Amino acid sequence: MTEEKAIQLFKCLADKSRLQILKSLVTEDMYVERLAERLSLTPPTISFHLKKLEDAGAVESYRDQYYRMYRLKKEIFMTTILDIIREESGEALLQKQREEAYRQKVIDALFEYGKLKSIPAQRKKERIVLEEIAAAFEAGKDYTEKEVNLLIADYHDDFCTLRRDMIGEGILERQNGIYRLRNCSSQT
Repeated sequence: MTEEKAIQLFKCLADKSRLQILKSLVTEDMYVERLAERLSLTPPTISFHLKKLEDAGAVESYRDQYYRMYRLKKEIFMTTILDIIREESGEALLQKQREEAYRQKVIDALFEYGKLKSIPAQRKKERIVLEEIAAAFEAGKDYTEKEVNLLIADYHDDFCTLRRDMIGEGILERQNGIYRLRNCSSQT
């Protein structure tokens, strides 16, 4: 289900009359007049709501002799909220571009000639800085503390703080004095 269809469906479900129509259709297919009688609404009101539900993909109609019957499209309601959230958004590329532009802006502002000017206080900016420094490490390679200090010192003199923060952020892991790049997936 696309993001637009999900929004349309949710808007439809936010109306009490439409919800009552769906509850009636869950048990059996019905025509407009029967729904109107059952719900104490006028046939034009039922038709209006059925049109909205049909546009949202919640119901469908078919001909049965003289009547236009409506039935619930049960498969649409088998979709979970999690499935809808996981669906690729049309905004995803735009969001990624914004994030990359912000990341580049932070790097441009805090690095000069490959050296870190200052360690940012804001955690989000520091995370970007730490990921940038982590690019100097090889995935899967073990490093001694001295090797880590030398790599980080190429970027900033306060290598102790940066090393500690890289461990705290889960970028590096330390075990028995050996350091290793942990979270390679966050690297760009």
